[in-house]
Amino acid sequence: MFLRQTRRKKDGKTHVYWNIVENRRLDDGRVVQRQVLYLGEIHSSQAAAWRKAIEVFDEASGEPRTLALFPEDRCAAIDEGSAVRVCLSALTLRRPRQWGACWLAGQLWRELQLDRFWTERLPPSRKGTRWDQILQVLVAYRLIAPGSEWKLHRDWFGNSAMADLLGADFGLAEAHKLYACHDRLLAHKNALFSHLVGRWRDLFNASFDVLLYDLTSTYFEIDAAALPEGDKRRHGYSRDRRSDCPQVVIALVVTPEGLPLAYEVLPGNTADNQTLRQFLAKIERQYGKARRVWVMDRGIPTEAVLAEMRHSDPPVRYLVGTPKGRLTGFAEAASRQALAGGAQGRASEIAGPGRRVLCLRRERRPVLKERAMRRRQLKWCGV
Repeated sequence: MFLRQTRRKKDGKTHVYWNIVENRRLDDGRVVQRQVLYLGEIHSSQAAAWRKAIEVFDEASGEPRTLALFPEDRCAAIDEGSAVRVCLSALTLRRPRQWGACWLAGQLWRELQLDRFWTERLPPSRKGTRWDQILQVLVAYRLIAPGSEWKLHRDWFGNSAMADLLGADFGLAEAHKLYACHDRLLAHKNALFSHLVGRWRDLFNASFDVLLYDLTSTYFEIDAAALPEGDKRRHGYSRDRRSDCPQVVIALVVTPEGLPLAYEVLPGNTADNQTLRQFLAKIERQYGKARRVWVMDRGIPTEAVLAEMRHSDPPVRYLVGTPKGRLTGFAEAASRQALAGGAQGRASEIAGPGRRVLCLRRERRPVLKERAMRRRQLKWCGV
């Protein structure tokens, strides 16, 4: 290991940042550097102290040599050929790695036939970079211990068995390759979803007659004024209560089992009720017309889009919450409508022009119980 410095100019001043790195030799003989510890910006005396500490550490390790796992002076001779004695005080654990979860991720990768799918679309580079294997490492990492690409490069890959399972080396976890791999995937997004839908039908007998549609957002702690024109990172309604930061809106369509069918990254100032129409067309264009039921929050569709869904051929059915401004009217209509048998806790259906409204009535006892629970929580909070 050794110290490596990185110089960066900011506001007319040169800043020096330090890292402890180690060399990793690849199978082809090349050497790449892996960051072990980030020290930040330190002055010259601190740098000298770190150098001394690392030199002492290297001197203490000495030259590599092979040691007997069970030294003869600590383990008596074995008389019986069927008995094996282990000296626990001399037993050490060297470079433990996670194997089972990585193997299972690889099995799922092959069952979904993603190995063949990506081998055709992500051929090796001229330098021999296996982009399909790098993508498999990224997917396994997201499945087992989701985190940043930097953590994968610095920590996770070395503690996993992915290199052994793929017959590769640390070259699959080079930081710049992990980030560059994402840029190669976007062109194959539609083909990937079409492939996955077919595999989900074969493996899980999945049906796609009910679709769940929702929106979320993620923000960036950057200066919005420095963003280039046309960038999707913009200020908008923040679900994270970070209106001071630019964001992007992510729209996602999944099945009730959680299997995704499509997604889209939209500008951060996109209104929720302006996204549904394009997703209806996207799903119909990619998977064909079918009798599907869309389930969504009440703030997503507009009355115009709902009318288009009802009058399309075939009609698109939907289940959506009633806007708050119209709840009172439906509640009064439901109270006037007699329930069969007069039992509480049942559903009341109100017929409307081209639609049906389902009103659920709840018993008074659970309502009082939940109200008491909320009061206890407020009391505990000191409210």
